Amino acid sequence: MARKKSNKSEPKVNQTTESPQKTPVNNEELEHLKTDYDKLKAETETQKDQFMRMAAEYDNFRKRTEKEKLSTYDNAVAATVEAFLPVVDNFALALSSNAEVSEEFRKGLEMIQKQLDNAFEKLNVVSFGERGEEFDPELHNAIARTSDEELEEDHITLVYQKGYRIGDKIIRHAMVQISE
Repeated sequence: MARKKSNKSEPKVNQTTESPQKTPVNNEELEHLKTDYDKLKAETETQKDQFMRMAAEYDNFRKRTEKEKLSTYDNAVAATVEAFLPVVDNFALALSSNAEVSEEFRKGLEMIQKQLDNAFEKLNVVSFGERGEEFDPELHNAIARTSDEELEEDHITLVYQKGYRIGDKIIRHAMVQISE
C-alpha cells in the first residue's frame, strides 16, 4: 500500500457548512436589552462629563499655579528693589545737586547710577513719573497742584520721587506735582 504524502499548503476544507442559528428574541428580552443599552449610554455620558470636568479643573489648576509662580517671582523682586529705592533716590539727588564737586566724583556717581539702571532693566523694573506725563491716579500720588502754562491740565510739572513697577505690579507710586 502506498502512503499519500500530505501537502501542508493545501487548506483543509470543513465539509459541514452549518449556518449559525438565530434564536428568536421576544419583546420582553428586547425591552430589557434596550433598557440596558440606555443605562449604559447614560452612564457613558456621565463618565464623559466627569472626565471633561476633571480635565478642565486640571487645566485651570495648571494655569493658576503658573500664574502664582510668576507672581511669586515678581513679589520677591519687588521687595528687593523696594529695599534699594532709598539708595537710588539718594544717587539721583546727588546727581541733580548743584554742589561744587570734582568732575571725577560726578562721573563716578553717574557710573553708579547707570549700573543701578542696568540692574533694574535686567530685573524688568521700569521707572515712571516724568515731567510732562499725564497724571494717572493708578501710578502717581499727586501731593500738590500748581499752575504751569507750558503744560496742559493734569500733567506732571515736578517729580518729587520716581515710581517703579515690575510688570503690572506697582513697587512704589510716583510722588508728583500736577498742573491746574
